[in-house]
Amino acid sequence: MRVISYKRKVEFSTRYPESRIPLNSWYKIVSRTDYNSIAELKRTFPSTDYVDGLFVFNVGGNKYRLIAAIHFNTKMIYIMHVVTHGEYNKNKWKV
Repeated sequence: MRVISYKRKVEFSTRYPESRIPLNSWYKIVSRTDYNSIAELKRTFPSTDYVDGLFVFNVGGNKYRLIAAIHFNTKMIYIMHVVTHGEYNKNKWKV
C-alpha cells in the first residue's frame, strides 16, 4: 500500500517521541502489504475499527490512534489523524 500524509505521522512522533517506534512499525507493515479488503486488513490488525468511514488503528499498545482513509482499489492509505488515546476519546479528531 502507498501511504499518503506520512508527514502527520512524523509531526505526531516529534511531539510524542515514544510513539516513533510503534508508528514506524505500523508504517513498515502497511507499506509492504497490499490489502484487498477489510477482512485482509483485520488479519494483520485485528483491533482495527471502521468509524465514520475511516479506519482506526490502535498503535503502541493502545496508547495512540492512527485514523486513515483506505482505498483498497488503488492501494492507497491516507493518514488523516494521529492522536493519543485520550484525544481520540474526546473526539478531537472529528471535523
